[in-house]
Amino acid sequence: MPHEAPGAGRLTDQLKTGLDAPICLTWELTYGCNLACIHCLSSSGRRDPDELTTAQARAVIDELSDLQVFYVNIGGGEPTIRPDFYELIAYSVQRGVGVKFSTNGSTINEARARQLTAMDYVDVQISIDGADAATNDALRGRGSYDAARRAMDNLAAAGFGPFKISVVMTRENIPQLDEFDALASSYGAQLRLARLRPSGRGADTWAQLHPTAEQQVTLYRWLIDRPGVLTGDSFFHLSALGEALPGLNLCGAGRVVCLIDPVGDVYACPFVLHPEFRAGSVLDRGGFTEVWRRSDLFTELRQPTSAGACSSCGSYDACQGGCMAAKFFTGLPLDGPDPECVMGHGEELLAGVAAGSAPAPGPGHSVPVSLSARRR
Repeated sequence: MPHEAPGAGRLTDQLKTGLDAPICLTWELTYGCNLACIHCLSSSGRRDPDELTTAQARAVIDELSDLQVFYVNIGGGEPTIRPDFYELIAYSVQRGVGVKFSTNGSTINEARARQLTAMDYVDVQISIDGADAATNDALRGRGSYDAARRAMDNLAAAGFGPFKISVVMTRENIPQLDEFDALASSYGAQLRLARLRPSGRGADTWAQLHPTAEQQVTLYRWLIDRPGVLTGDSFFHLSALGEALPGLNLCGAGRVVCLIDPVGDVYACPFVLHPEFRAGSVLDRGGFTEVWRRSDLFTELRQPTSAGACSSCGSYDACQGGCMAAKFFTGLPLDGPDPECVMGHGEELLAGVAAGSAPAPGPGHSVPVSLSARRR
Protein backbone atom coordinates (compact mmCIF):
# COMPACT_ATOMS: atom_id res chain seq x y z
CA MET A 1 0.00 0.00 0.00
CA PRO A 2 1.24 3.56 -0.67
CA HIS A 3 2.49 5.36 2.38
CA GLU A 4 3.73 8.79 3.37
CA ALA A 5 5.94 10.13 6.11
CA PRO A 6 4.42 10.80 9.55
CA GLY A 7 2.59 14.11 9.51
CA ALA A 8 2.76 14.37 5.71
CA GLY A 9 -0.98 13.85 5.34
CA ARG A 10 -1.77 16.65 7.77
CA LEU A 11 0.66 18.98 5.97
CA THR A 12 -0.92 18.09 2.64
CA ASP A 13 -4.38 18.90 3.99
CA GLN A 14 -3.14 22.29 5.22
CA LEU A 15 -1.48 23.15 1.90
CA LYS A 16 -4.64 22.33 -0.05
CA THR A 17 -6.36 25.32 1.56
CA GLY A 18 -3.67 27.70 0.33
CA LEU A 19 -1.01 29.87 1.95
CA ASP A 20 -0.66 33.62 2.48
CA ALA A 21 2.09 33.56 -0.15
CA PRO A 22 3.23 30.88 -2.59
CA ILE A 23 6.05 28.59 -1.49
CA CYS A 24 7.59 29.18 -4.88
CA LEU A 25 6.47 31.05 -7.92
CA THR A 26 7.24 30.48 -11.59
CA TRP A 27 7.88 33.65 -13.56
CA GLU A 28 8.29 33.54 -17.30
CA LEU A 29 10.17 36.74 -18.07
CA THR A 30 9.87 36.50 -21.83
CA TYR A 31 8.37 34.42 -24.61
CA GLY A 32 11.43 35.19 -26.70
CA CYS A 33 13.62 32.17 -27.39
CA ASN A 34 16.44 31.24 -29.73
CA LEU A 35 15.24 27.62 -29.85
CA ALA A 36 11.95 26.07 -30.97
CA CYS A 37 11.59 22.96 -28.82
CA ILE A 38 8.75 20.83 -30.13
CA HIS A 39 7.38 20.25 -26.61
CA CYS A 40 7.66 23.85 -25.34
CA LEU A 41 4.99 24.46 -22.70
CA SER A 42 4.52 28.10 -23.66
CA SER A 43 5.01 27.90 -27.45
CA SER A 44 7.83 30.40 -27.09
CA GLY A 45 9.75 32.07 -29.88
CA ARG A 46 8.85 35.73 -30.31
CA ARG A 47 8.94 38.34 -27.54
CA ASP A 48 5.59 39.84 -26.66
CA PRO A 49 5.49 43.62 -27.25
CA ASP A 50 3.60 44.01 -23.97
CA GLU A 51 6.23 42.32 -21.78
CA LEU A 52 6.53 43.86 -18.34
CA THR A 53 9.01 46.72 -18.35
CA THR A 54 12.07 46.69 -16.13
CA ALA A 55 10.33 49.05 -13.70
CA GLN A 56 7.22 46.89 -13.60
CA ALA A 57 9.28 43.75 -13.04
CA ARG A 58 11.18 45.41 -10.20
CA ALA A 59 7.85 46.38 -8.64
CA VAL A 60 6.76 42.73 -8.75
CA ILE A 61 10.00 41.74 -7.03
CA ASP A 62 9.35 44.35 -4.33
CA GLU A 63 5.93 42.82 -3.76
CA LEU A 64 7.29 39.28 -3.60
CA SER A 65 9.87 40.45 -1.08
CA ASP A 66 7.16 42.03 1.06
CA LEU A 67 5.23 38.75 0.90
CA GLN A 68 8.40 36.91 1.99
CA VAL A 69 8.36 34.62 -1.02
CA PHE A 70 11.44 32.46 -0.56
CA TYR A 71 12.40 32.13 -4.20
CA VAL A 72 11.16 32.41 -7.77
CA ASN A 73 11.64 29.97 -10.64
CA ILE A 74 12.45 32.12 -13.65
CA GLY A 75 11.93 30.74 -17.11
CA GLY A 76 10.57 31.59 -20.51
CA GLY A 77 11.22 31.37 -23.38
CA GLU A 78 14.92 31.79 -22.82
CA PRO A 79 15.09 34.32 -19.98
CA THR A 80 18.74 35.24 -20.47
CA ILE A 81 18.04 36.89 -23.82
CA ARG A 82 16.01 39.58 -22.10
CA PRO A 83 18.41 42.59 -21.91
CA ASP A 84 17.67 43.33 -18.24
CA PHE A 85 17.84 39.70 -17.09
CA TYR A 86 20.98 40.02 -14.96
CA GLU A 87 19.81 43.34 -13.56
CA LEU A 88 16.54 41.75 -12.45
CA ILE A 89 18.04 38.67 -10.82
CA ALA A 90 20.57 40.82 -8.98
CA TYR A 91 17.76 43.05 -7.74
CA SER A 92 15.74 40.03 -6.65
CA VAL A 93 18.62 38.67 -4.61
CA GLN A 94 19.18 42.11 -3.14
CA ARG A 95 15.55 42.15 -1.98
CA GLY A 96 15.93 38.73 -0.35
CA VAL A 97 14.12 36.70 -3.01
CA GLY A 98 16.30 33.85 -4.24
CA VAL A 99 16.35 33.00 -7.94
CA LYS A 100 16.30 29.65 -9.69
CA PHE A 101 16.35 30.06 -13.45
CA SER A 102 16.08 27.62 -16.33
CA THR A 103 18.12 28.17 -19.46
CA ASN A 104 19.10 26.33 -22.61
CA GLY A 105 22.64 27.46 -21.82
CA SER A 106 23.31 29.13 -25.15
CA THR A 107 24.28 32.48 -23.58
CA ILE A 108 26.24 31.15 -20.58
CA ASN A 109 29.76 31.93 -21.79
CA GLU A 110 32.84 32.02 -19.56
CA ALA A 111 32.22 35.61 -18.44
CA ARG A 112 28.54 34.99 -17.62
CA ALA A 113 29.47 31.84 -15.71
CA ARG A 114 31.90 33.84 -13.56
CA GLN A 115 29.26 36.53 -13.03
CA LEU A 116 26.72 33.95 -11.86
CA THR A 117 29.27 32.29 -9.59
CA ALA A 118 29.83 35.61 -7.82
CA MET A 119 26.10 35.98 -7.02
CA ASP A 120 24.46 34.64 -3.87
CA TYR A 121 21.15 32.75 -3.83
CA VAL A 122 21.12 32.07 -7.56
CA ASP A 123 20.56 28.55 -8.84
CA VAL A 124 21.09 27.65 -12.52
CA GLN A 125 19.23 24.87 -14.28
CA ILE A 126 20.48 23.78 -17.70
CA SER A 127 17.88 22.05 -19.89
CA ILE A 128 18.67 19.06 -22.08
CA ASP A 129 16.32 16.34 -23.26
CA GLY A 130 18.75 13.71 -24.45
CA ALA A 131 21.95 12.21 -23.07
CA ASP A 132 23.43 12.61 -26.54
CA ALA A 133 23.12 15.18 -29.29
CA ALA A 134 21.00 13.02 -31.56
CA THR A 135 18.27 12.42 -28.98
CA ASN A 136 18.34 15.95 -27.59
CA ASP A 137 18.52 17.87 -30.85
CA ALA A 138 15.55 16.03 -32.36
CA LEU A 139 13.42 17.81 -29.72
CA ARG A 140 15.32 21.01 -29.03
CA GLY A 141 17.03 21.82 -32.33
CA ARG A 142 20.37 21.31 -34.02
CA GLY A 143 23.35 22.36 -31.89
CA SER A 144 21.35 22.74 -28.68
CA TYR A 145 23.04 19.80 -26.94
CA ASP A 146 26.53 21.15 -27.61
CA ALA A 147 25.46 24.61 -26.41
CA ALA A 148 24.11 23.16 -23.16
CA ARG A 149 27.29 21.16 -22.57
CA ARG A 150 29.44 24.28 -23.14
CA ALA A 151 27.37 26.08 -20.51
CA MET A 152 27.92 23.20 -18.08
CA ASP A 153 31.66 23.27 -18.78
CA ASN A 154 31.76 27.03 -18.21
CA LEU A 155 29.86 26.82 -14.91
CA ALA A 156 32.09 24.00 -13.72
CA ALA A 157 35.26 25.89 -14.69
CA ALA A 158 34.01 28.99 -12.85
CA GLY A 159 33.44 26.95 -9.69
CA PHE A 160 29.72 27.67 -9.65
CA GLY A 161 28.92 24.57 -7.58
CA PRO A 162 26.11 22.04 -7.97
CA PHE A 163 24.05 23.50 -10.80
CA LYS A 164 21.09 21.45 -12.00
CA ILE A 165 20.59 19.48 -15.19
CA SER A 166 16.90 19.41 -16.10
CA VAL A 167 15.39 16.75 -18.34
CA VAL A 168 11.81 16.41 -19.59
CA MET A 169 11.01 12.70 -19.68
CA THR A 170 9.91 11.31 -23.06
CA ARG A 171 9.69 7.85 -24.53
CA GLU A 172 12.87 8.68 -26.45
CA ASN A 173 15.04 9.41 -23.40
CA ILE A 174 13.64 7.12 -20.68
CA PRO A 175 16.21 4.47 -21.79
CA GLN A 176 18.95 7.03 -21.00
CA LEU A 177 18.16 7.50 -17.30
CA ASP A 178 21.47 6.02 -16.15
CA GLU A 179 23.35 8.14 -18.67
CA PHE A 180 21.70 11.32 -17.37
CA ASP A 181 22.63 10.30 -13.84
CA ALA A 182 26.24 9.72 -14.87
CA LEU A 183 26.37 13.06 -16.69
CA ALA A 184 25.15 14.92 -13.61
CA SER A 185 27.65 13.07 -11.42
CA SER A 186 30.51 13.97 -13.76
CA TYR A 187 29.84 17.66 -13.10
CA GLY A 188 28.91 17.30 -9.43
CA ALA A 189 25.50 18.58 -10.56
CA GLN A 190 21.99 17.68 -9.42
CA LEU A 191 19.72 15.83 -11.82
CA ARG A 192 16.15 17.08 -12.10
CA LEU A 193 13.52 15.18 -14.06
CA ALA A 194 10.26 16.76 -15.21
CA ARG A 195 7.08 15.40 -16.69
CA LEU A 196 6.07 16.05 -20.28
CA ARG A 197 2.80 17.99 -20.33
CA PRO A 198 0.45 18.33 -23.32
CA SER A 199 0.44 22.14 -23.28
CA GLY A 200 1.89 24.71 -25.67
CA ARG A 201 3.61 22.98 -28.59
CA GLY A 202 3.61 19.90 -26.38
CA ALA A 203 -0.10 19.53 -27.13
CA ASP A 204 0.81 18.53 -30.68
CA THR A 205 3.60 16.13 -29.73
CA TRP A 206 2.42 14.62 -26.44
CA ALA A 207 0.73 11.59 -27.97
CA GLN A 208 3.96 10.63 -29.75
CA LEU A 209 6.41 11.58 -26.99
CA HIS A 210 4.87 10.77 -23.61
CA PRO A 211 6.32 7.67 -21.93
CA THR A 212 4.59 4.35 -22.43
CA ALA A 213 2.90 2.56 -19.53
CA GLU A 214 5.88 0.21 -19.25
CA GLN A 215 8.29 3.16 -19.23
CA GLN A 216 6.27 4.84 -16.45
CA VAL A 217 6.89 1.80 -14.26
CA THR A 218 10.58 1.84 -15.19
CA LEU A 219 10.81 5.52 -14.27
CA TYR A 220 8.99 5.00 -10.97
CA ARG A 221 11.30 2.18 -9.88
CA TRP A 222 14.35 4.16 -10.96
CA LEU A 223 13.25 7.19 -8.90
CA ILE A 224 12.44 5.07 -5.84
CA ASP A 225 16.02 3.80 -5.91
CA ARG A 226 17.40 7.35 -6.25
CA PRO A 227 15.67 9.65 -3.74
CA GLY A 228 18.31 12.32 -4.37
CA VAL A 229 17.07 12.92 -7.93
CA LEU A 230 14.84 15.99 -7.99
CA THR A 231 11.38 15.91 -9.60
CA GLY A 232 9.54 19.00 -8.36
CA ASP A 233 6.54 16.75 -7.62
CA SER A 234 6.17 16.14 -11.37
CA PHE A 235 5.39 12.46 -11.02
CA PHE A 236 3.05 12.17 -8.06
CA HIS A 237 0.66 10.21 -10.28
CA LEU A 238 3.23 7.38 -10.20
CA SER A 239 2.90 7.02 -6.42
CA ALA A 240 -0.15 4.85 -7.07
CA LEU A 241 2.33 2.11 -8.00
CA GLY A 242 3.39 1.63 -4.38
CA GLU A 243 5.71 3.58 -2.14
CA ALA A 244 5.14 7.32 -2.41
CA LEU A 245 7.80 9.30 -4.20
CA PRO A 246 9.53 12.03 -2.14
CA GLY A 247 7.68 15.35 -2.06
CA LEU A 248 4.24 16.76 -1.34
CA ASN A 249 2.56 14.54 -3.94
CA LEU A 250 -0.30 16.87 -4.76
CA CYS A 251 -1.38 19.43 -7.33
CA GLY A 252 -0.32 22.74 -5.82
CA ALA A 253 -1.97 24.94 -8.47
CA GLY A 254 -3.29 28.10 -6.83
CA ARG A 255 -2.53 26.65 -3.39
CA VAL A 256 1.23 26.71 -3.04
CA VAL A 257 2.38 27.59 -6.58
CA CYS A 258 1.32 29.76 -9.51
CA LEU A 259 2.80 31.47 -12.54
CA ILE A 260 3.34 35.02 -13.75
CA ASP A 261 3.67 35.26 -17.52
CA PRO A 262 5.74 37.84 -19.46
CA VAL A 263 2.90 40.37 -19.66
CA GLY A 264 2.04 40.03 -15.96
CA ASP A 265 -0.94 37.70 -16.14
CA VAL A 266 -1.19 35.29 -13.21
CA TYR A 267 -2.15 31.66 -13.79
CA ALA A 268 -2.94 28.96 -11.26
CA CYS A 269 -0.65 26.41 -12.86
CA PRO A 270 2.67 26.89 -14.67
CA PHE A 271 1.53 24.30 -17.19
CA VAL A 272 -1.96 25.63 -18.00
CA LEU A 273 -1.60 28.96 -19.79
CA HIS A 274 -5.25 29.15 -20.76
CA PRO A 275 -7.91 31.83 -20.09
CA GLU A 276 -9.86 29.38 -17.92
CA PHE A 277 -6.98 29.35 -15.43
CA ARG A 278 -6.05 33.04 -15.53
CA ALA A 279 -6.58 34.50 -12.05
CA GLY A 280 -5.72 38.15 -12.75
CA SER A 281 -2.74 40.38 -13.44
CA VAL A 282 0.07 41.89 -11.42
CA LEU A 283 -0.94 45.17 -13.09
CA ASP A 284 -4.45 45.00 -11.59
CA ARG A 285 -5.29 47.09 -8.56
CA GLY A 286 -3.72 45.44 -5.53
CA GLY A 287 -1.09 43.71 -7.65
CA PHE A 288 0.02 40.14 -7.24
CA THR A 289 -0.94 40.06 -3.56
CA GLU A 290 -4.59 40.76 -4.34
CA VAL A 291 -4.65 38.10 -7.04
CA TRP A 292 -3.03 35.46 -4.84
CA ARG A 293 -5.14 36.08 -1.77
CA ARG A 294 -8.52 37.03 -3.16
CA SER A 295 -9.00 36.02 -6.79
CA ASP A 296 -12.14 33.99 -7.46
CA LEU A 297 -10.16 31.26 -9.21
CA PHE A 298 -7.67 30.71 -6.39
CA THR A 299 -10.46 30.79 -3.82
CA GLU A 300 -12.28 28.08 -5.76
CA LEU A 301 -9.18 25.91 -6.14
CA ARG A 302 -8.61 26.01 -2.38
CA GLN A 303 -12.01 24.58 -1.57
CA PRO A 304 -12.32 20.90 -0.59
CA THR A 305 -12.75 18.65 -3.61
CA SER A 306 -14.07 15.16 -4.07
CA ALA A 307 -12.30 12.29 -5.76
CA GLY A 308 -14.89 12.41 -8.54
CA ALA A 309 -14.55 9.56 -11.00
CA CYS A 310 -11.55 8.28 -9.01
CA SER A 311 -13.52 7.79 -5.78
CA SER A 312 -13.75 4.04 -6.25
CA CYS A 313 -10.00 3.65 -6.80
CA GLY A 314 -8.00 2.59 -3.77
CA SER A 315 -4.95 4.52 -4.98
CA TYR A 316 -6.55 7.97 -5.02
CA ASP A 317 -4.95 9.05 -1.74
CA ALA A 318 -1.56 8.28 -3.26
CA CYS A 319 -1.92 9.95 -6.66
CA GLN A 320 -4.60 12.59 -5.83
CA GLY A 321 -6.09 12.11 -9.29
CA GLY A 322 -2.93 13.26 -11.05
CA CYS A 323 -2.04 16.40 -12.99
CA MET A 324 -4.62 19.08 -13.74
CA ALA A 325 -2.72 20.29 -16.82
CA ALA A 326 -2.40 16.81 -18.29
CA LYS A 327 -6.12 16.24 -17.88
CA PHE A 328 -7.22 19.64 -19.15
CA PHE A 329 -5.24 19.63 -22.41
CA THR A 330 -6.14 16.06 -23.28
CA GLY A 331 -9.86 16.77 -22.88
CA LEU A 332 -10.39 14.75 -19.70
CA PRO A 333 -12.55 16.09 -16.82
CA LEU A 334 -10.60 17.70 -14.00
CA ASP A 335 -12.21 15.36 -11.47
CA GLY A 336 -11.31 12.35 -13.62
CA PRO A 337 -8.16 10.23 -13.82
CA ASP A 338 -4.82 11.41 -15.12
CA PRO A 339 -4.31 10.50 -18.82
CA GLU A 340 -1.24 8.56 -17.69
CA CYS A 341 -3.02 6.90 -14.77
CA VAL A 342 -0.94 3.84 -13.92
CA MET A 343 -4.11 1.80 -13.45
CA GLY A 344 -5.08 2.45 -17.08
CA HIS A 345 -8.24 4.42 -16.28
CA GLY A 346 -7.06 7.54 -18.10
CA GLU A 347 -6.20 5.61 -21.23
CA GLU A 348 -9.71 4.18 -21.29
CA LEU A 349 -11.25 7.66 -21.10
CA LEU A 350 -8.88 9.09 -23.70
CA ALA A 351 -10.19 6.60 -26.20
CA GLY A 352 -13.58 8.26 -25.92
CA VAL A 353 -12.40 11.88 -26.33
CA ALA A 354 -13.56 13.18 -29.70
CA ALA A 355 -10.84 14.44 -32.00
CA GLY A 356 -10.45 18.20 -31.73
CA SER A 357 -12.51 18.49 -28.55
CA ALA A 358 -9.60 19.12 -26.15
CA PRO A 359 -9.03 22.80 -25.25
CA ALA A 360 -6.57 24.52 -27.58
CA PRO A 361 -3.43 25.82 -25.85
CA GLY A 362 -3.67 29.12 -27.71
CA PRO A 363 -1.73 30.70 -30.58
CA GLY A 364 1.47 31.11 -28.57
CA HIS A 365 4.56 32.91 -29.80
CA SER A 366 6.13 30.26 -31.99
CA VAL A 367 8.50 31.10 -34.81
CA PRO A 368 8.01 28.56 -37.63
CA VAL A 369 10.93 26.14 -37.98
CA SER A 370 10.91 23.51 -40.70
CA LEU A 371 11.67 19.92 -39.80
CA SER A 372 14.42 19.81 -42.41
CA ALA A 373 16.10 22.84 -40.84
CA ARG A 374 15.90 21.18 -37.41
CA ARG A 375 17.66 18.05 -38.63
CA ARG A 376 20.40 19.62 -40.76
